[in-house]
Amino acid sequence: MLKTRFTEMMGIEHPIVQGGMQNVARAELSAAVSNGGGLGIMTALTQPTPADLVKEVERCRSMTDRPFGVNLTILPSLRPIPHKEYAQAIIDSGVKIVETAGSNPAEFIGMFKAAGCKVIHKCTAVRHAKTAQRLGADVISIDGFECAGHVGEDDITNQILVPMTVDALDICVIASGGFGNGRQLAGALALGAEGINMGTRFMATKEAPIHDTVKQRLVDAGERDSILIMRALRNTSRVFRNTVSEEVARIEKEKGLDFKIDDVAELVAGARGKNVYATGDTETGMWSAGMVAGVIDDVPTCAELIARTVAEAEEVIRGRLAKLVA
Repeated sequence: MLKTRFTEMMGIEHPIVQGGMQNVARAELSAAVSNGGGLGIMTALTQPTPADLVKEVERCRSMTDRPFGVNLTILPSLRPIPHKEYAQAIIDSGVKIVETAGSNPAEFIGMFKAAGCKVIHKCTAVRHAKTAQRLGADVISIDGFECAGHVGEDDITNQILVPMTVDALDICVIASGGFGNGRQLAGALALGAEGINMGTRFMATKEAPIHDTVKQRLVDAGERDSILIMRALRNTSRVFRNTVSEEVARIEKEKGLDFKIDDVAELVAGARGKNVYATGDTETGMWSAGMVAGVIDDVPTCAELIARTVAEAEEVIRGRLAKLVA
């Protein structure tokens, strides 16, 4: 067993967190991760209303008696989102672990801490991690350039970002972006992290509530099958490479400094991405996936994935690495 400050703080068995992925991180996936000894995270904004989120939390509780959390991502969107109402729904539901991400979380960290929640803040830069620590976050989930979704604008990989963040902070750090197996978990621990966040890897599990064709597409994909878009808007995102995302990238390049979100609004609409997960037609919309697709080669249960990831990390630490010390 791998015991860290993070596992102790969260009351979990293994230092593995499931990423809060839009339209994917629903109750059945999060409960399966928590039942496997990790920390399942549901995504608040996957639910159409705060009231629906309350129901989803209860659904998750009906499937696990272990700790789980809820992600609240605070970012500009094509339609207004009542972030405060979602935050209050999380509190009213009695959830005690919250992951914040996106824009400045000051107001929300204050709300959650006042309600007795432990707050994990996900960010992509050391300077943002230091701010979150000052604001009262309990844990930083530092997101390297390898990750799916919002990668930040600095293009710093975890090999540099993780140890720099650990050195800059007093609070617990977990590494996010590009993680999918035990060797990588051992590497993150060696860099000073006290756990890892796996998002894309948990998409390719039996319990992930997405179409099997999408899971198989991840199994078949390589490390080059993602693409960066929205760089011109300083809202860079890593998504799966398909006809839609390549068309967005083409328009962005063609427009140059004149590129606006309205130029691709129809292509990047969330409803199209949600349809991918529902129908399995992986070419009808954009969907997030990280470089870690290159190390995904099967679709296990969440419990199987967590158990073998931890076992592999332990073997690396106790076996191969220990033997290297003369």
